[in-house]
Amino acid sequence: MNETASNASSADNGSSAVTAAEAGPEATADTAPDAGRVAISRVKFGLLRYWRQDVVGTVDQAAVIEKRRAECALSERYLFMTAISGGIAVLGLLLSSPAVVIGAMLLSPLMDPIMGLGFALAIGDYRWLKQSARSLAWGSAMAILLCSLIVFFSPIQTITPEIAARTRPNLFDLLVALFSALAGAYAMIRGREGTIVGVAIATALMPPLAVVGYGAATLNWTVFSGALLLYVTNLLTIAITAWGMARLYGFRTTLSERNTLFQNLAVFSVVIALAIPLFISLQNIAWETNAQRIVRNELQDTFGSNARIDQFDIDFSNRPLVVDATILTPRLKDDADAEISAALERRLDEDVELLLTQFQVGTSSSAAEQAQLSAAREREEANAREQADDLAKRLALVAGVDESQVTIDRGRKRAFVRARVLEGATLLTYKALEARIGATDPDWIVELLPPAGPLPVVGYDTISEPGSEPAQVLSPGGIAARDLTVWAAQRLGLPIVVSGPVALVEDFETQLKAAGIMDVRRGEVSRGGMQVTVSWGEVE
Repeated sequence: MNETASNASSADNGSSAVTAAEAGPEATADTAPDAGRVAISRVKFGLLRYWRQDVVGTVDQAAVIEKRRAECALSERYLFMTAISGGIAVLGLLLSSPAVVIGAMLLSPLMDPIMGLGFALAIGDYRWLKQSARSLAWGSAMAILLCSLIVFFSPIQTITPEIAARTRPNLFDLLVALFSALAGAYAMIRGREGTIVGVAIATALMPPLAVVGYGAATLNWTVFSGALLLYVTNLLTIAITAWGMARLYGFRTTLSERNTLFQNLAVFSVVIALAIPLFISLQNIAWETNAQRIVRNELQDTFGSNARIDQFDIDFSNRPLVVDATILTPRLKDDADAEISAALERRLDEDVELLLTQFQVGTSSSAAEQAQLSAAREREEANAREQADDLAKRLALVAGVDESQVTIDRGRKRAFVRARVLEGATLLTYKALEARIGATDPDWIVELLPPAGPLPVVGYDTISEPGSEPAQVLSPGGIAARDLTVWAAQRLGLPIVVSGPVALVEDFETQLKAAGIMDVRRGEVSRGGMQVTVSWGEVE
């Protein structure tokens, strides 16, 4: 019996071997795709296991949600800081001062409720979603109201380049919001959020919100609607990106309270409501981006590869569309305006008004490139001259002198003027005026030379610590007086005379020399007292 089974088994094995041998290369070819699919599946499984265990598994989701929920609360501090940051932002926009706008971003707390929207959508928490939306709405309203009041009572209501730049969403605005949201959501999930992340979020939100207030105060519907569209587009981009990052890191509805059918429908409705304006904005952005590509291609195709497009701008807010372009070309074309206009109207399906300027350059491509560089340098120099002229006007105004008395060094970006005596003005007044002008042009060295008015009295305090003798140090007011004295001496270059108690005089002389004021003279000295007097010395 066993022998029979063994023979049968051998016969079966032999048959199998023959079959495999007969199949030969075909059997190997059939198994190769299976082996490849197995290898790919193993890689996918390994990556998925790594992501779940080593990345998602290290996130304390309950702690993240608890912290995010607490920071979305509507509080007095949140409303106050949002309103104040909006007010500072609109002042920076009116002054065209990026430094002031950045200062507003440092204060803005808008990141918390917007991120709360994204995380609430990710876990399906309707109550948290409602709380975040309410905080965001009240904060935005407070900021818009304060910005509107500032602009309404401001003597400056002109549309600056900083304001105009925030009235039309474009692809780069959307990318700023997207990357800011990615950084913010990642930092919050990993527990590394901070001021820098908040500034990144505020970059996309606070300036447009301030421009909304400007548009409301000036009753400018174009500015108001454009800035509002940019604000909403960036807001939704950030919220939806935060939702996507949260879902990617494993945040699910199991972490929230049991949701009712009504709450789930409400969350779904909010998602749809958020997606509609974002989709419309994306459509507009995509169309404008494509229109710019079409205009560039038509200009280049019409004039050939040796020509260079020096610049072109498209005014999308105007009907018909206004295209302003400058071409550097070896050969001028008389019929280029009509030809390009017809092509653009056909491809864009819009009426187009073309403002085309042609400059004839050399016959080679390098000549056009050199001409383009020269034109760029000329524009840069023209902008520098315009900036210098504007700075000179403002310096002359605060100094109370004629504009011709302001010295401008464009190469070193240095401007200075000697101010006349202004009634009631002290040295501190002139220093504040200089700081105000300097803040509007942070890349310039601005110096306002004051009249040689009275220098402040410098006060000292006595401090004592256990185990040591009492010591005299500058009081807070004395520090301010020292700084003002140093500033005035640097501007006027006059000697400084210090009088008072010997020990205090010696200490103050040391501090002045440490600040770079070397021509310090000693006046009358005494033994008692807690202050020194400072005056101007005569030039020898």
